[in-house]
Amino acid sequence: MNIYVGNLPYSISQEELHDLFAAHGEVTSANIIMDRESGRSKGFGFVEMSDSTHGEAAINAINQTEVQGRTLRVNEARPRNDNRGGRK
Repeated sequence: MNIYVGNLPYSISQEELHDLFAAHGEVTSANIIMDRESGRSKGFGFVEMSDSTHGEAAINAINQTEVQGRTLRVNEARPRNDNRGGRK
């Protein structure tokens, strides 16, 4: 299950994101999206969990919780739209 995590603190590491979700089940990957130019976090990321039951439990447990002063928005990731702004 692919999970979107929004409103992440800019200082959180991928390891910390992984550990936050690992308490609820097996995490296969945790990625924070970085700005290409500045190399700084964009404030959101994705966590892949091996089991959808654990993924749902993690979403319910973590959504709207506070981490480093920021309230996280967590939900199932939507499929990516490849038509971003008309770029080809």
